[in-house]
Amino acid sequence: MKQSDERILTTHTGSLPRTEALTKLLVAREQGRDFDPADLDREARVALDIVLAKQAAAGVDIGNDGEMPRIGFSTYVAERMTGFGGESARKTPTDMVKFPEYADFFVRQIGATDELAKVWNAPEAESELVYDETLAGVREECALFADGLAALDGGFAETFMTAASPGIISTTLLRSESNTAYADDRDYVLAVAKELKKEYDYIVSQGHILQLDAPDLAMERVIMYGDKPLGDFLERVELHIEAMSVALADVPPNRVRLHVCWGNWQGPHQDDVPVRDLLPILYEANVGALSIPLGNPRHEHEFTAFRDLPVPDRMLLIPGVIDVTTNYLEHPEVVANRICNVVDAVGDRERVIAGTDCGFGTFASYEFVATDVAWAKIGALADGARIASDRLWG
Repeated sequence: MKQSDERILTTHTGSLPRTEALTKLLVAREQGRDFDPADLDREARVALDIVLAKQAAAGVDIGNDGEMPRIGFSTYVAERMTGFGGESARKTPTDMVKFPEYADFFVRQIGATDELAKVWNAPEAESELVYDETLAGVREECALFADGLAALDGGFAETFMTAASPGIISTTLLRSESNTAYADDRDYVLAVAKELKKEYDYIVSQGHILQLDAPDLAMERVIMYGDKPLGDFLERVELHIEAMSVALADVPPNRVRLHVCWGNWQGPHQDDVPVRDLLPILYEANVGALSIPLGNPRHEHEFTAFRDLPVPDRMLLIPGVIDVTTNYLEHPEVVANRICNVVDAVGDRERVIAGTDCGFGTFASYEFVATDVAWAKIGALADGARIASDRLWG
């Protein structure tokens, strides 16, 4: 895994803006409406070429495919495993409960549900889950990425590909009460890990850094555990870290980075769990880097936690220094300040890589930042990293 040996490297969290044409096709496929698979393949390649070129032009050092072929960062697994069906009955986030006027505003903003990806009504596990033995989905995505990279003028210092964590699957695509394949929720989580291991191993075999997307490790404090004690939630976090170890059994830690966040929506986030409560458990993960949001107004101050609870020597830190839920464009000097604050807290400039808080296209049709602003933000990230590098290296 690359580190910032000579300057602050830049990356992002994975999902990037899709084209309108691709979004419509992905939603149609998920909702079971008629669509032409050839059209989807063509639009996915068009969108991929766009995001690869724009990443390179913006100065991204560690890039990816933007999750172009996927409906969402987590729910795509329902298309790669058998056993899912129906709809999960997820709890309402505390933001929506405590701020009902905000809840109404949010619904108006996202628009008609028949034009959206399934986010709060994802499929549920109705029977035993089995990952497609041909690995067709991940093979096709990796092949598409490889073709796009081969055609790209220039390239990246390193590439990564995202995959959903066992924890986000088990808390988003819930286990049906009638599902007798699993004795309890723990059994379900560990079974999901064993199936996802097949995808993780393949991604790493293709030469990419594997990024595990695990917002559950913070976000579920205000959803699944919104009405429960903090201790209960932290026990669940420990289970999810254990499940990761199962899934990563054959992947070297320095080929994996872990993304944790508090949920990618522009809400109050008043009940978010402090990062200090999470770090001792997160540091137990067998990964080489930790990606965590520090660019939004609710969590920007938490860089100080890394001074008091130092990042293990075996880990890099990828702080989010760009907010991905607002159309305010960060000034590069602000970005540089955030990077330098984190470097000061970590105490090692080489172990800090600048990133974004989360993805810009977490789910197809479900974005909060305009596409042109999103790319301007990626540019501000690179500009800010250059300013920070001048300060830190002279």
